[in-house]
Amino acid sequence: MKTFYRISLAIGCLTIFHFQTFAQGCVAVRHMSCALPGTASSADFFKQRTGRWQVNMGYRYFRSFRHFKGDVEQKERLEQNTEVINLSHALDLGITYLATPRLSFTVNLPLQYNDRSSLYEHYGNAVSVNPDQKRFHTYSKGIGDVRISGSYWLVDPAKQSRVNLALGAGIKLPTGNPGVTDDFHKLDNEKRDYVVHKPVDQSIQLGDGGVGLSIEGQGYAQLTSGLVAYVSGYYLFNPRETNNVLRNPESTTIDPVTGYFSVADQFAARLGLSQSLAFVPGLAVMLGGRVEGIPSSDVFGGSQGFRRPGYIVSVEPGLSYMRGKFSASATVPVALYRNRIKSYSDKLDPLGLRHGDAAFADYSVSVSLSRWF
Repeated sequence: MKTFYRISLAIGCLTIFHFQTFAQGCVAVRHMSCALPGTASSADFFKQRTGRWQVNMGYRYFRSFRHFKGDVEQKERLEQNTEVINLSHALDLGITYLATPRLSFTVNLPLQYNDRSSLYEHYGNAVSVNPDQKRFHTYSKGIGDVRISGSYWLVDPAKQSRVNLALGAGIKLPTGNPGVTDDFHKLDNEKRDYVVHKPVDQSIQLGDGGVGLSIEGQGYAQLTSGLVAYVSGYYLFNPRETNNVLRNPESTTIDPVTGYFSVADQFAARLGLSQSLAFVPGLAVMLGGRVEGIPSSDVFGGSQGFRRPGYIVSVEPGLSYMRGKFSASATVPVALYRNRIKSYSDKLDPLGLRHGDAAFADYSVSVSLSRWF
């Protein structure tokens, strides 16, 4: 049982709310909630009986402010204090039902709070139009898009295999508001302040407005008595092309390509090692790599609409602790490589010069708790 305590400890590091993807910035990836079900997040997993329940809670935070065009940082934005700053907090509430030792079903509800500050969305970045370089804030808060998923282990955990793989699928429901609005400050010809009420930036919208279908997987391989390798992956298909949220309702014209928000695909993957610590029963350290983001074009459906595609590659250290029916973990993915790739609309430029930017975070913080009942 000790061997499989270690295996389940490693899987616990992997599966308890570590795919709470925001893509760490203005790359407009909706909060994915728990992309991998938490059914293997307890050392008690291997002796579970049908009908066992697990409740989960996960928190994630990041602050994005570094602008990239492609993989080149626009350092002048920080030097000129014109960077866009996103502060994001999310709390995931989840429940898992273990139908059999191999089959489980999970429901996750994200609660979000976002704060975005900028110059360009209000008075403007240029000193000529914004001499005092005033910065204003917009906000969003509420529930995000709910996810319902199922996962199945290919090998019965009761057989105590040193290698196992779970495959899953899920559905994302558009429960998060994709059209949150707030006040934007503008100046008239007399330099007097007035307010425009319109949708906030896509990066802090609570939902994307589409029904999505996901595929996912997770696996482990026990390398030594205390060392386990883990891998996981997730892809969310969003067939809907755009939602009904008009980005700039005050404009007299609507851009035929980017006038509305895009409903974009999303992806995430992790790979790493987990080492249990014999001197602290139940504690393990983890070190891995992580990639997350959105593509410029969707697998199914059209790809028009406004989106900021891109991806982040991070190194992800972490700790996990398990005792009885309780589990806890914490990770801090640190960005190593950031790339704001060309969007669908960028690629339509006949000269090939158009390339939008996006802001990314240096790191994010994830903390999770889980308990079986």
